[in-house]
Amino acid sequence: MPETRRVAIMLDLEWSYKRHSGIFAGTQQYAQERGWESLIDEYADDTLLKSSSKSIPYDGIIARSTRKLAKHAMRLKVPLVNVWFSSPAWKQLPGVFADYNAVGRLRAEHLLARGFRRFAGLTLEDNRAQNHEIEAFTGMVEEAGYPCSIATSPLESKSSLKHWRTTERVINSWMADWKPPIGVYVGTESHSRMVVQICRSRGWRVPEDVAIIAGYNEVTLCENPRPSLSSVEVGWERIGYEAAQMLDRLMAGNAPPVKHILLPPVGLVVRESTDFIAVDDKLIAAALTFIATKSHLDIGPNDVARAVATGTRTLQRRFLKYLNRTIAAEIRRVRIERAKRELTQSNRRLSEISRNVGFGEAMRMYEIFRRELGMTPSQYRQQRHWVK
Repeated sequence: MPETRRVAIMLDLEWSYKRHSGIFAGTQQYAQERGWESLIDEYADDTLLKSSSKSIPYDGIIARSTRKLAKHAMRLKVPLVNVWFSSPAWKQLPGVFADYNAVGRLRAEHLLARGFRRFAGLTLEDNRAQNHEIEAFTGMVEEAGYPCSIATSPLESKSSLKHWRTTERVINSWMADWKPPIGVYVGTESHSRMVVQICRSRGWRVPEDVAIIAGYNEVTLCENPRPSLSSVEVGWERIGYEAAQMLDRLMAGNAPPVKHILLPPVGLVVRESTDFIAVDDKLIAAALTFIATKSHLDIGPNDVARAVATGTRTLQRRFLKYLNRTIAAEIRRVRIERAKRELTQSNRRLSEISRNVGFGEAMRMYEIFRRELGMTPSQYRQQRHWVK
């Protein structure tokens, strides 16, 4: 009978963030499947420091790795998988991470689809993940021809009164030149709550004047207090599971991968803070509202035009002028977004999803996904699906 693997877990579990607890949950799912013995050691770096090649305590480690841990794991030849994107040992170690460029693009796509033409972004200083996100975010909105105002805030605004006040000043200064309506990306939910409070003090409405997409779906902070915050579900459990799978291969003697594994986000969780279409034209706004509420039905451009009491050609011209897409393209876009959410957040059959979102037969959804996304619905689900 093979010897039970002893695997150390160093994930700063005293922090309640999903990026800690979710990754831990994913590692434990894999550990249970493989019969590992998991040992939580938040000072595994010190444990290895005091160990010799004759008394190695672990067969492998999954960690938010420090330089010290990386150094001693290499010295003792203990397989180590890093799951901290901002780790100072990031380049040295094999690792599994969220694809933060994809996360940034997803945020930008969502706000662009809402019709915003002015944008702003707030990230944490010295945070590699959010640096990647904001670069992808600004790249996409600037490519679309729109400006983006960027600011950085202290890494831990809650660590002291000084940092808190500094963060308030940074955010107030950043917001001083805004001209609503504006689409805003904020790196953390807690900073987003500060932005919402300052919006209220300035008489700005969320989402009508300021639409906010924030953080990584820390549910309590996203849903309370109102307005609830739209966010990105990264799929931390999946990262933990993949990290454990990588460690298993390393413990079996396989060579580490040449590149880090980057996993695409599960998808958007759309809440009140972006539930708004930013268009000045009231006719277009009414048409978009109709499409958003009726896209699951068998509707076309003529139905949309009738719903807003205008001619189809007139409405088509306005869509092209204000949104740079046709009525049919907007109906298709909304259906695709609904299908994406269904594919990533449920185990429903493709035929059922296709009917529910308005495509009808599954083959129609298949054809549209291949044409618009370059992949089939099944491939999209396989890449992004994670059901606990």
